[in-house]
Amino acid sequence: MSRASSRALKHPPVTAPSEPAGAPSDIPAAFPELAVAIDRERRRGRGAQSNASGRFEAEARVAFDDGWQSLDELPPFTTTVGLDTSRKVITRNESPDIGFDRSINPYRGCEHGCVYCFARPTHAYLGLSPGLDFESKLFAKPEAPALLEKELAAPGYEPRMIAIGTNTDPYQPIERERKIMRGILEVLERAGHPVGIVTKSALVTRDIDILARMAKRSLAKVAISVTSLDPKLARTMEPRASTPPKRLEALKQLSDAGIPTTVMVAPVIPALNDSEIERILDAAAHAGVKEASYVLLRLPLEVRDLFREWLMANYPDRYRHVFTLIRDMRGGRDYDSKWGERMKGTGPMAWTIGRRFEIACDRLGLNKRRAKLTTDHFARPKRNGDQLSLF
Repeated sequence: MSRASSRALKHPPVTAPSEPAGAPSDIPAAFPELAVAIDRERRRGRGAQSNASGRFEAEARVAFDDGWQSLDELPPFTTTVGLDTSRKVITRNESPDIGFDRSINPYRGCEHGCVYCFARPTHAYLGLSPGLDFESKLFAKPEAPALLEKELAAPGYEPRMIAIGTNTDPYQPIERERKIMRGILEVLERAGHPVGIVTKSALVTRDIDILARMAKRSLAKVAISVTSLDPKLARTMEPRASTPPKRLEALKQLSDAGIPTTVMVAPVIPALNDSEIERILDAAAHAGVKEASYVLLRLPLEVRDLFREWLMANYPDRYRHVFTLIRDMRGGRDYDSKWGERMKGTGPMAWTIGRRFEIACDRLGLNKRRAKLTTDHFARPKRNGDQLSLF
């Protein structure tokens, strides 16, 4: 019988926002053990500090020390990859404040481990934690290229740009061996279908051959997120993503290959990386980038508490200031999901960030022209059993 044990709690505690004037008090007094983060050695190389149960679970299970130091015997979090057997691969959305209505995610979960990732809460739908589970228990969709081809071949399908990387990164480390994203690009190239990619990984340069051919026909563009040029901050906040110099080099290689590129300063976190906006844009412009965008830090659902834990563990001296500014830009709350405001925020601080970004872009000649993709080349894939045309 293992000496490591866990305690089941009915109804996982819902934490209330803490006041920035004091240290966070996320944990109900009845469950003080929830305040203890996973041991550093067990989560080495990970972004989240904890692994709380998802919000849909009837019970919250937390490890606790029974007096025999049995927690010391627990193994570190290692990356495991399961199979996602979804029958469709194109996801639709009707969000009025984003520029696409369909997307593809080759993977669920993301090993990059970015602590602020707004996709973390989606792991709760799988009965897993948006914390360490999100970055260590991954799911791949090996049938994604075949499913995509089938969906594109459907008689009623109308082509519009497909966005990839808007939820989890398609070029996270496991893509190096699985090559699901490359298979998807091969399908899109054959079909003449436009695609827009967002990533934090230099692995995207592996597919320059396909992307360059597609770009010549106005079928592809790539955005790379550069959150910070500070290697220490980047490593702490995005532990398994490519380093800032690697991302800038990837932007240069893509631009040199004739592929439209965008640098995303995302997310902008007040009092943490907002001072780097101009430096990031300047470095990207020197790499040949012609377009830029930014997104303010978003803290929906479990992301708020995970970010607060991370901030207190790594930058406790900035905790009060960061959350004061966040709430100034979110109508006094930690997050406001209102359409049209969730990406940029409101108030004087949000306005200042936006104006600084615009001035820097004007100075560097960014966003003067935006690459437009076309659906003119779309050719519906042939389905098995389709009769060939005589003409």
